[in-house]
Amino acid sequence: MRYEFSAYGHPNITALHRTTLEFIKDAELSRKGDCIIAVKSDFELKELRNFLSCKKIRIKIRIAGLKTAGLSETITAVPNPQFNSNHELVIRKTDFYSERTFAIKADKAASDIGREFAEALKSDAEMRISIEKYK
Repeated sequence: MRYEFSAYGHPNITALHRTTLEFIKDAELSRKGDCIIAVKSDFELKELRNFLSCKKIRIKIRIAGLKTAGLSETITAVPNPQFNSNHELVIRKTDFYSERTFAIKADKAASDIGREFAEALKSDAEMRISIEKYK
């Protein structure tokens, strides 16, 4: 089982939050959103619900583009069965649940992603995010 969606970088992405990372559907972002790593995300709640009964998932983020080809990050986490947001997708290192929380107990937050990767997120580069069941 695998699902992919697209999202984009933004000049205000800082990727500095220590416990969360987030994908949003909004096109704009202030500097205060230090957990947000992508805007204009086109994920669908209906598709994401297929992963909520998995024990673990793997989330792979790949940045498209000539200058950033080959940059990727992989996150392993536990899905939150109560996830119910079609606007924002939050991944947390902690075990805090809310309807915006797609996954908990992640092995990475925004501040844990590579700094070269984080810098690439400041462009409007397209990203492909894949979510798959983890054994």
